[in-house]
Amino acid sequence: MSDIIHLLPDNVANQIAAGEVIQRPASCLKELVENSLDAGATHIRVLVRDGGRTLLQVIDDGKGMSPTDARMAFERHATSKIQQASDLFQLRTMGFRGEALASICAVAHVEVTTRRPEDEMGTRLEIAGSDVMAQEVVQCPVGTNIRVKNLFYNVPARRRFLKTDQTEMRNIQTEYNRIALVYPGVQFTLVNNDEIISELPISSMKQRIENVFGHTSKPFTSQLVDVSANTELVNIYGFVGKPEMATKNSHQYFFVNGRFMRHPYFHKAILTAYSGLLAAETVPSYFIYFDIQPDAIDVNIHPTKTEIKFADEQAIFQILLAAVRESLGKFNITPSLDFTSETRIEMPQTSPKPTTIAMPRLQVDPSYNPFKKPSSHQQQSAATGWEKLYVPSSYEPTSEPAPQQLFTLPSITDTTPLMQWQNKYIVLPTEQGLMLVHQHRAHTAVLYKELLSQLKERKGISQSLLFPEVIELSNADMTTLQSLQSDLQVMGFALEQLSPNAYTITAVPMQLGQVNPIDTLLQVIHQVQDTGSNVALQWQEAMTLTLADKMAIPLGKSLTDMEMRDLLIRFNENYSVQYLNNGQTIFTILTLDEVQKRF
Repeated sequence: MSDIIHLLPDNVANQIAAGEVIQRPASCLKELVENSLDAGATHIRVLVRDGGRTLLQVIDDGKGMSPTDARMAFERHATSKIQQASDLFQLRTMGFRGEALASICAVAHVEVTTRRPEDEMGTRLEIAGSDVMAQEVVQCPVGTNIRVKNLFYNVPARRRFLKTDQTEMRNIQTEYNRIALVYPGVQFTLVNNDEIISELPISSMKQRIENVFGHTSKPFTSQLVDVSANTELVNIYGFVGKPEMATKNSHQYFFVNGRFMRHPYFHKAILTAYSGLLAAETVPSYFIYFDIQPDAIDVNIHPTKTEIKFADEQAIFQILLAAVRESLGKFNITPSLDFTSETRIEMPQTSPKPTTIAMPRLQVDPSYNPFKKPSSHQQQSAATGWEKLYVPSSYEPTSEPAPQQLFTLPSITDTTPLMQWQNKYIVLPTEQGLMLVHQHRAHTAVLYKELLSQLKERKGISQSLLFPEVIELSNADMTTLQSLQSDLQVMGFALEQLSPNAYTITAVPMQLGQVNPIDTLLQVIHQVQDTGSNVALQWQEAMTLTLADKMAIPLGKSLTDMEMRDLLIRFNENYSVQYLNNGQTIFTILTLDEVQKRF
């Protein structure tokens, strides 16, 4: 019986590794730009064609490589960053594993030209599928120029999983922004299909944030406040947004030692600092930078290096929480509390005199000695009465709750009694009980179905604007809008590009009425980005639901009996479930049993 276990060829092993390290053009860009930063580059130029699948080129003015190093750099586990395992806990560089270049050349055609300052001539290397096709001496500028062409050409299954050019370009811009935000001392340029879409000069940290996310008449950074905390454990600095600028899709970035990271636990610390300051369903913007000793973190736990383990997360949580609270309080965003004096609360004028609340006092037993063993009598006394300290929770585990019953609206006739309550709900009797219909959400559901139908049939009704509006966008928002433009046109929007970062809105859907078209488009763009989906149907549904929400009857609008009846009839004809796609309840029912319990 022959042996069945064997070693894989190097090119196959590299392709397997590429599946973890190089998942799409954006991850390829990340690895190449990080290498340029480690090489000391001060100007990095990124060129993209066809969303990165045809060409992804990174040009830097770093220290370059010798002919031997250029050849060795594409070997698996070849790196200049570490020598031994203990070096993993002293990392100050972006790369260290020696896997990225080997993985890239395993699934693409790679051409690299590089030269060191002390060399008169440079080196040109051509690699395809891990095989070196050519190596020669050439004349080239100092630095490194890497061209990655035909990504995943030899892995057809992986290439088919790539999304549209617009989607892949949006992912590239996301990675580009993450790196640019933490290296303001480096000049970055991003070119897409021969068009410059981003030029970021050397600047301060705050100006870099403005250059990335500004592009509007009102400075983006004017809504940010500084955060700073220097401790022996960690130095924290950066910016957080004022509560009034919080939205459903704010910009949120954590960086540690020059590296972007995701950290839900630290995100919770920031949300805790904003407790009671944010409107419902909104989150604050923040750009937080951690500077910490390398041996206090572990970056070697995920192929993408975006998940980082901290040795003392709880302490950093408290430092971050305190720093953000202090910043918000310093700018009079949160009320200041003085715990050193008694708090005097002024009662209403009907009260005979103000009430003084004294500081709490703790009772301390001065004879208690934690190192002295108590007598048996004391042990017995301490053990008795413990059950009085325990208050059992009112929650008692039961079996899984039955799924909520979904009710359908009854047939609406001319004699069905209807009533509007609080200019928000439509109330009507049913066989099951008293039904409450959220009028805005019911109308949103109706418009959602109508807009989806328009999108499917590729027809919509527009109304021209007497005074066209100008919408200014960030690079990422601009890319998203361009991917949505054809569908927005079907809906009734007419857009004309005014500049690389601005469009003129000349017409809007008829149903939009007097709603601000700029706010509507921004909400559509951000909602589509929030879906995180590359499936066209999913982001079309997100866009359509956002438009329907903007067009629907506003809250607080008084409706006539005929308007309520017409809305419910249209809802019955178009919608058959109790919830919108975003999970919001459209209608509910107060059963007869629930009513009787109140009497």
